Amino acid sequence: MNNGPTTPAPKQNKGLGKKIIITVVTLLVILLAAIGLLGYNYFQESLKPLDPKNEQVSQVHIPLGASNKQIGSILQNKKIVKSGMVFDYYVKSNNMTNFRAGYYQLKPSMSLKRIAKELQKGGSDEPIQSAKGKLLVMEGANIKDISYRISSTTDFSSKSFLSLMKDKTFINSLYKKYPQLLQSAMKAKDVRYRLEGYLFPATYEVKKNMSLEALVTQMVAKTNQVMTPYYSQIKKRHMTVQEFMTLASLAEKEGVNQTDRRKIVGVFMNRIKINMPIQSDISVLYSLGVRNKDLTTKDLQNDSPYNLYKNYGYGPGPFDSPSLSSIQAVLHPLYRSKGYLYFVADTKTGKVYYSKTYAEHQEKSAKYLH
Repeated sequence: MNNGPTTPAPKQNKGLGKKIIITVVTLLVILLAAIGLLGYNYFQESLKPLDPKNEQVSQVHIPLGASNKQIGSILQNKKIVKSGMVFDYYVKSNNMTNFRAGYYQLKPSMSLKRIAKELQKGGSDEPIQSAKGKLLVMEGANIKDISYRISSTTDFSSKSFLSLMKDKTFINSLYKKYPQLLQSAMKAKDVRYRLEGYLFPATYEVKKNMSLEALVTQMVAKTNQVMTPYYSQIKKRHMTVQEFMTLASLAEKEGVNQTDRRKIVGVFMNRIKINMPIQSDISVLYSLGVRNKDLTTKDLQNDSPYNLYKNYGYGPGPFDSPSLSSIQAVLHPLYRSKGYLYFVADTKTGKVYYSKTYAEHQEKSAKYLH
């Protein structure tokens, strides 16, 4: 029986199989290339600071005998670096060794190089609250400004500081310590922060293991120290400390130099005497919760009790922490007898011009507001 020759497999089946293999291999190559690219991009990103804009200080403890890999893991867990693995690779490839145990003040805005350099310098043997051991409260800073400064230079967060500014038990404890300073502040209505104006601008020591309450108490104690010689004078002027500090806080922002601060205080006092609104732009900016803004007619009419265009008198209280210079300006105002009620600053030179009438003020505004 003749079965005939064996039939060969069709060529098209072989071609189809070959195409499938090529397609699969191509897809695998593309997938591997994509994974490699993603990995490369991740690696490059991990070499950069985790968050260049984040100046929040975190205390990081590096234990004795920790390996580079362990240190990288600690930094990643504390959200100082993006990848502990990349940190480990970076320090090894750059021969950066001799990292020392201790407590470090590190920020997400730091580069891997800077972090490694800090670890080589060595940290503190004990927990610390500030990278520099000091906190600077700037003249004219308000409580929100101070909260940002605290979060960027100490281990305390902005949120915890602002929470403390609303802590009635803590504030009452300060009132008991400094009754002459805080009595009128405690009675004030509609205040945003009862301690606004009472955190004196200065440099404060931030000791190891210091509490946030102790740090704020330093600020209030400093204000009381500065104000103690003036309490009797304030009383003779039939002013409360809250009213006095409010004028000082306005003088701090309105006047560039001491002479102008004294003149501007005189203008505000003249306005209050005739029951005219103080009309300070500083009060409107504070009421809006902004630092700088070209104010509109709508802004000047906002309903905040801090808006001293719309409300008469001193309002709820201070707008910032005034310097000793501004405090003394309120003690020694100028030109009260001349009856000035208006002032305008030349936007080019900064020189301030004063007027008795609104018509005169409009003329000077047209001339000097460029």
